[in-house]
Amino acid sequence: MEDKSKVALVTGGSRGLGKNMALKLADKGINVVITYYSKEQEALEVVAEIQQKGLKAAALKLDAGDVKSFDAFFGRLKDVLKSTFNSQSFDFLINNAGIGRNELIEKLEEDIFDELLNVHFKGVYFLTQKALPLLNDGGGIINISTGLSRIILPRYSAYGSIKSAVETFTKYLAVELGGRKIRANVVAPGAIATDFSGGHVRDNEQVNQTVSGMTALGRAGLPEDIGGVVAFLCTPDAGWINAQRIEVSGGMRI
Repeated sequence: MEDKSKVALVTGGSRGLGKNMALKLADKGINVVITYYSKEQEALEVVAEIQQKGLKAAALKLDAGDVKSFDAFFGRLKDVLKSTFNSQSFDFLINNAGIGRNELIEKLEEDIFDELLNVHFKGVYFLTQKALPLLNDGGGIINISTGLSRIILPRYSAYGSIKSAVETFTKYLAVELGGRKIRANVVAPGAIATDFSGGHVRDNEQVNQTVSGMTALGRAGLPEDIGGVVAFLCTPDAGWINAQRIEVSGGMRI
């Protein structure tokens, strides 16, 4: 019998990969809090879809790159955990929120670098730090990285390097939280056809063909290729997977 008392927090859950993660978590019987930055209506639609599955869900606004806003966010999260889930804590943190920016090293501007750093690493680091008192022992953390930490393509030096820092941070989490039986893993998607980074994989036929040509399974990824892997890592079947980078790319540049 499914235990429907578990709760996951998915940042950036109103669309794309995060939306699919939230829905797949619900399919596993896990209740979900999603965050959104600007797309409130889309977030509420995801909440409604999860509720239609018989699970509990809520949406909260979050600027994942503004560390100073995190205390207020966790205040709102505590209220929602109590009112919606009858809980004072949650079980799984999925750090998925992100932005896509890319440029050649010689042209990358410092403000773009800082934006990437704040959202993808500093934000992940301190959101996780502030989540730890609310995270149940025996739970899990899943940080979303990228195939671009392994597959080196021009214009992604900042994004790929920052995601590599997230991957290293995840290993430290696994070690430091092991005493609480909290697992920490990385899911690294390959090129996915979503609206991320201007939708260039989804909407640019040449880019899509290039990605397909370097992928063993012969196509670009889709959101539904990723969400199920994240959901699996939140189940007892994945209980002995820890400190791992799982690339979900269809076999890009093997």
